[in-house]
Amino acid sequence: MAGGGDAEVTPAELQALTGATPAQMADLDAFITRLTEANAVMNLVGPDSLPDAWNRHVWDSAQLLQVAPEATTWADLGAGAGFPGVVLAILLKGRVAGRAQPHVWLIDSLGKRCRFLESVVEALSLPATVINGRAEDHPVRVDVVTARALAPMEKLLGYAQPYLQRGAQGLFLKGEKAEAELVEARKVWQIDSTLSVSRSDPSGRIVSVRSVRRIHGR
Repeated sequence: MAGGGDAEVTPAELQALTGATPAQMADLDAFITRLTEANAVMNLVGPDSLPDAWNRHVWDSAQLLQVAPEATTWADLGAGAGFPGVVLAILLKGRVAGRAQPHVWLIDSLGKRCRFLESVVEALSLPATVINGRAEDHPVRVDVVTARALAPMEKLLGYAQPYLQRGAQGLFLKGEKAEAELVEARKVWQIDSTLSVSRSDPSGRIVSVRSVRRIHGR
């Protein structure tokens, strides 16, 4: 999210909100440590956001599991620093699923970000695969396609359309301009979507997309 919530969420509060196990909390803490170290040498997140990482990044990401509690397979487009994808992989790790083993695809076009993500996935033994490439070129079949701070909705829907066509639900973390972005996107796309308020930041929104179709000639 572009902004933070009114109040910080502590690790203990986040554990209560998500039901994370002690092992998952340890993985989340290790992830934030690795991110902080890597951020000193490469621009992954804004440095001023790290002191509030548990709310601004972790809880912001983790809330998606409460929106789609049955989803086990996810694709994170423009995975970047690992939000929401790495957080989702940590919280899905070890979960027993009836129809599919939990897995997250972390897709990013920049090699150095992918190398960071690969190091996290390996160190924490996460159920995740890193793909270095353009999001629209790797439409894996998943329950949910997600993205955070990747692009305005008009462009984002172009990246996500191949996943949505394969049956995925779209859950996109957006800031306070989500409504305006959807207005612009509807000039190009026919969209079946709803908006909900982010639990990590009252000014943020979660855009849920069930289907999308490009308007002919646009």
